[in-house]
Amino acid sequence: MSGKEAKNLVIETKEYVVSAIEGVGDVSVATVDAVSSILVRTLKGTRSASTEALGVVVDTVTGAVHGVAEVGGDVGDAARFIMVGAIHGTGQVGKAGVETIGACAATLVKGTFELGGNVSDAARGAVEGAIESARDLGVGAEEAATAAANGALQAAGEISATAMNQVRNVVTQTISGARAVLREPFRPDAQASHPA
Repeated sequence: MSGKEAKNLVIETKEYVVSAIEGVGDVSVATVDAVSSILVRTLKGTRSASTEALGVVVDTVTGAVHGVAEVGGDVGDAARFIMVGAIHGTGQVGKAGVETIGACAATLVKGTFELGGNVSDAARGAVEGAIESARDLGVGAEEAATAAANGALQAAGEISATAMNQVRNVVTQTISGARAVLREPFRPDAQASHPA
């Protein structure tokens, strides 16, 4: 997908989410349906589990984050619904997997940060949405939570040490009855110390 196509997908998703939320008035239902619909339509022409498919997911999630923000919604709170919509949509066309969960969670954290939102709320919402949708993917709640937590933590580590600590504090807790297994390193600096 070219840069122009990606930009168009972000804008199209944003406008679709805004229209859906304004039409329904319910951020949760409108966001899940809008994200899912766009992904089903857009992913039909991509190769399964390809970089192209993940790019479509990332662009769609980015557009959804901007759409929720445009209507005055809290992006951190909406992260769960964006994740559920992304997993549902990618699952309908056979392109969902744990890498999809990780990419969505990372995009949710980055997008929330860029819009001045709470990254720990976005991370929690991403993990909750992944757990809620785990059965649709045929994975366990812990595997889904782990993929989302690691994606969120990776993105937070790219933002700052403060963001990383905020996200780590959230994703190391039991969320919706599941516990994530974190993989290191997520340090934003190259001089991180390792125990001897």
